[in-house]
Amino acid sequence: MSEFVVEARDLRKVYIMGDVEVHALRGLSITVDPGEVVSIMGPSGSGKSTLMNMIGCLDRPTSGDYWLDGERVENLNDDQLASIRNRKVGFVFQTFNLLPRATALANVELPLRYAEKVKDRRKRAKEALEAVGLGDRIKHRPNELSGGQQQRVALARALVTNPAIVMADEPTGNLDSKSGDEIMELLLRMNADNGTTLIIVTHDPEIAAFTQRIIHIRDGVVEHETKGAKQ
Repeated sequence: MSEFVVEARDLRKVYIMGDVEVHALRGLSITVDPGEVVSIMGPSGSGKSTLMNMIGCLDRPTSGDYWLDGERVENLNDDQLASIRNRKVGFVFQTFNLLPRATALANVELPLRYAEKVKDRRKRAKEALEAVGLGDRIKHRPNELSGGQQQRVALARALVTNPAIVMADEPTGNLDSKSGDEIMELLLRMNADNGTTLIIVTHDPEIAAFTQRIIHIRDGVVEHETKGAKQ
C-alpha cells in the first residue's frame, strides 16, 4: 500500500484524433502526501486537465501506475472508477456545476445519494453548508445566491463525503478578488481543521502562492516544483 494519498508513476495518455496521436501525458510521475496542499500549473496544452482527470478518476491513463489513497486505480472499469471517485474525491469547478432547480441543501446532499449505506444525509449536508457559512441559505437555489455563495455550496458538496482529496479546478476563476480570497481561505481552513488534501489546478500565481508546493507541468511531464510564496 502506498504511503501517499496520490502516487502516479510514469503516466502516459495518448488521444487518437483521426490519423494523429496526441500525447497529453508523456511519462509523468507525482506524489502527494496526506494533508498536503498542492497546486498544478502550466500553460495551455501542458497536460494539466488530463492529469486532473487521471487523479480524480474521471479517466484512465493509456499506461502507467496510479494509487489513490492506497487503492490501485489505473485498471478499474467505469463502474469501479465511479465508485472510488464518489468515495475518495471531492470536486470544485470554476463554473460551480450546481443543479439550477435544486436548493443548496439538495445540491450538497447529491453525492451522498450515490454513496452506499449513508445515514442522516440531510443532516450531513446541512452541517457541510454551515461549515462554509451558508447555514441560513440552505433553501436557496443557485440563482438566488451570489457567485461566491454558489462556490461555497460547491465546496460543501465536495467535502460532504469526507473525501481523501479535494480537486479544485480554477476555483476562483469566475469570482471577484474578494470572493476568491474568501474561497481560498475556506479551502485552507478545511485543510487545517480536517487535514483534507487539496489539489488545486490554476493559471493564477496568486492562488498557487497559497499552496505548500507548486507542480509545474509542461509538455505532459513535470518540469519543476517550487514552494508557495505565502507559505
